[in-house]
Amino acid sequence: RANINLRTAERVLLKVGQFNAVTFTELFDQTKELPWEEFIPADGKFWVTKANSVNSKLFSSSDIQSIVKKAIVERLKLKYRINWFKEDGESYPIRVTILKDVVTIALDTTGNSLHKRGYRPEAGKAPISECLAAALIKLTPWNKDRILIDPFCGSGTILIEAALKALKIAPGINRRFAAEKWECIDKEIWREERSRAIDLVDRNAKFEGIGCDIDDLAVALTLDNAKKAGIKSRLKVEQADITSFKQPQGSIVICNPPYGERMLELREAEDIYRKMGKVLLKGGGSSSYIISPHEEFQKFFGKNAVKRRKLYNGMIKCQLYMYF
Repeated sequence: RANINLRTAERVLLKVGQFNAVTFTELFDQTKELPWEEFIPADGKFWVTKANSVNSKLFSSSDIQSIVKKAIVERLKLKYRINWFKEDGESYPIRVTILKDVVTIALDTTGNSLHKRGYRPEAGKAPISECLAAALIKLTPWNKDRILIDPFCGSGTILIEAALKALKIAPGINRRFAAEKWECIDKEIWREERSRAIDLVDRNAKFEGIGCDIDDLAVALTLDNAKKAGIKSRLKVEQADITSFKQPQGSIVICNPPYGERMLELREAEDIYRKMGKVLLKGGGSSSYIISPHEEFQKFFGKNAVKRRKLYNGMIKCQLYMYF
């Protein structure tokens, strides 16, 4: 249910065990004590996909990965009474996190990250992730009765995520997950949860999304992605520059305007911020929520935000500037 329905998480982990370890011997011994045979069959393909360590005596990711793998192999050798594993069955990816010497070992039930909904095989020049777009929407007072506008729609992610939320369409309803093929989880559960998610969809829900972009290819991409997501009829998208934008009374703008790291791109972005301010600050009774990494965004926009919220777009530190 979590895999199918979560909008802002990247993956769902199933915790196999947690313990303290300050030496590699302790890491090996305690990993070996965990009941791996309850999850991984004799032909299962298993490996440590990622190991993170923060403020801990064990910090080498490659060593942590290697030792955890060896410990699991030794455990399964005893349980299955075999000395060599073909690992030609289903995949069981493992993740290890060590925080202040507390080791948490978990199986990754998701596989490909949850932001990969399936409707956006293609993306624009600087796409915002589906999870971050959903988070931006949750950080605003928007609801399905208010018009949502993205004047820099790019690949349409913000508009599509809002439409999915309004229509109660589970973001993972049309994709597959690693744990669906695991022997330790009854496949009937997956069928029941997908059926439940389908029953919850509200196709009669009110929603109006408006998008525009100066790039005609971005407009075409937004419409194509919206079609894949099954909500194309709920959007109005057109090619337009921000200077011609008129915000409807009572609507909400949520957007990720373009920005650049090179000097020319940066100056172009600052010019866009000035134009945005002249247009968006006119509308009484309307609100704007804008994400940007530019530390002087407010100066170019022409007004300080009522509130700000620090967020990360990938590895880029940004602020969500809130005007209402």
